[in-house]
Order: sequence, then C-alpha cells, then structure tokens
Amino acid sequence: MSEQTVLLTGATGYIAKHIAVQLLNADFKVRATLRNLDRADEITAAITPHVDEAENLADRISFVALDLGSDDGWDAAMNGVDILMHTASPFPMAQPKDANDTIRPAVDGALRALTAAHANGIKRVVMTSSCVAIMEKDLAKGQTQYTEEDWSDLTRTAMTPYSKSKTLAEKAAWDFVSNQAPEMELTVINPSLVIGAPLDTHFGTSVALVTRILSGADPMMPKYGVPMVDVQDVAQMHVAALTKPQSIGKRFVANAESMWFIDIAKTLKAAYPDRKISTRLAPNFMLRLLAVFDKSIRSILPSLGQKPDVSNKQAREILDIEFIPPQQSLRETAAFLIKHDAA
Repeated sequence: MSEQTVLLTGATGYIAKHIAVQLLNADFKVRATLRNLDRADEITAAITPHVDEAENLADRISFVALDLGSDDGWDAAMNGVDILMHTASPFPMAQPKDANDTIRPAVDGALRALTAAHANGIKRVVMTSSCVAIMEKDLAKGQTQYTEEDWSDLTRTAMTPYSKSKTLAEKAAWDFVSNQAPEMELTVINPSLVIGAPLDTHFGTSVALVTRILSGADPMMPKYGVPMVDVQDVAQMHVAALTKPQSIGKRFVANAESMWFIDIAKTLKAAYPDRKISTRLAPNFMLRLLAVFDKSIRSILPSLGQKPDVSNKQAREILDIEFIPPQQSLRETAAFLIKHDAA
C-alpha cells in the first residue's frame, strides 16, 4: 500500500466523491476536507460500496473541517500530507447578482490551498478547473477544436460569473506556482459538462441537464451543442496525473464528445420511451422570445446553432484515458436519477 496521503478538498462534491474512490482503490490514503464534519458520514456511505477492502476504510480515509474563505485549520490539515488535490470551488445554482460572490471564493480558495501546501513543503498539486476556462473565446481562423492552449477571454460580455471564477482561479494557480513556488508540480484538469451516475443523491447542479430533459420541462430542444464527459473519466484523470510525471506543468481537457441537445433528448427518449421527453427542435426566434422570461434560456442565446468541440488528444496520449461515450453516460445518469426519484 502507498504511504502517500492526498488532501482532497471539497470532498462532498459530485466529482470529488468519485476521485476519493479512485484514490483509495489506487492505494492512496485520503484526508478529505469539508465545511461541516457532520457530512463525513455522507461521504463514507457514498464511497463504501465502491471501495476495495472497505472493511479497512476507516484506516485509509480521514476528515477535516476547512473553509475556502478562512485561514483556520489549513496548516494543521496539511501536516503529513504528500499531495494536494484541490477540487473545491463554488458552483452556483443560479448566477449571482454580484459576480464577486462566485469569483472571490474560487480565487481566494485556490490561493489559500496552494499557500498552505507550499508552506508545508507539499510539491505535488492536482487542481480541478473547467472547460469554461478554455472555451469562452472565438476560435482562431482555421481552428476547429479548442485545446489546452486556449484561454477564455475575460472581456467577453456574455461570460458568466461562474466562467470568470474558474478562469481566474486557474490563472491564479498557475501564477502562484510560476512566481512564488516554482518547485511546485501543478497539473490542472479541465472537464466539460460532467455527467454520469453520482455515488449518492447529493450531486449538486452538474447533472441538471439530464434531470430537466427527463422531466419533460421543455416542449422543444434548442439548436445548441455541448461537450460532455463522464464523471468516472474525470476522476481517473486526476488520479492518473499522479503516476504520469509528464503531466506536470500541463492542463488537460476532460471531454468525451460534443452532442446536440436534440441528440441528447433522442438518446434519453430511446431509453425511456414512455417519458414525455421532447425530440422537437425549437426555432431560434422562439427561443429569443422565451429568453425574455427565462434567464436560463437567455444564457445560451449567443451559442445558438453552435456545437463547440474540445480536443481530448492530450488526455488520451499522456494520461491513457479511454473516454466513456456520452450516450452511455447519459443512460447511466438517467437510470440513477429515475431509481432515486430525482427526475
């Protein structure tokens, strides 16, 4: 068994629980951070069915209360830790009135975690960012896919506070390592829209797309495409980075494939034909009209008619990831949601 201990921030998260399972099954010990220790039992219950040698779980995972917005406890939490895996970041259910309510906790939290790790001699860091730190820009002439070389344009008027928070937090991390901790070995994972069966019913907003389509909330689908990735692949990339020295100093897109909304709906309709899932395409003019009353529709207007693609070449070649097809991920997400009466 590895003697290495990973401090996993934001351990109650949808992605983080999958990361915890894969870390434990790869023989790492996990020190999981959460804002309230009352949720430790939730994490244990979620991961236990998926962990090898679960009878020894109490010896392999521990919990510590930390807050992204406070310095309290960070130094003590880093004691005896070999690796920082920073996944914690605010993911709002709705965009806030004040963008800084999302941006500042993300940036300050990343810097707080990195500063504490650096002060305690921790060199290896893997951080979760997002494809929204890559895709909020116009592609160069002749470029058909976004890649890890791309950075979102923070001057874009349509950029959401969440997109800004992920971009600025990742930039802050790279700047910190470059300017204050050059001995640190940073790898960043940039997932697209993450789907796939959660480990429990505390899964936040990431699978809301599947919930919405399954519920038949929309009479028609927009002509709009989205890149998607399975949560298991995202977790695997975080863990694989620890065994691949060539991943140090790089960011990695986590993306399986892009799909039109209409094809997402057709995939789910084929699996659940009795559900009132619409497979009709909405005219753009109708969406522009509805956007006057629905903020969630308004946010996609600039992207109507587009199906952006993000290259996963680097993840496949360096991290040896074979991505799960999104059609399979959609079906597994839907099966979980229906089983647990969440859609």
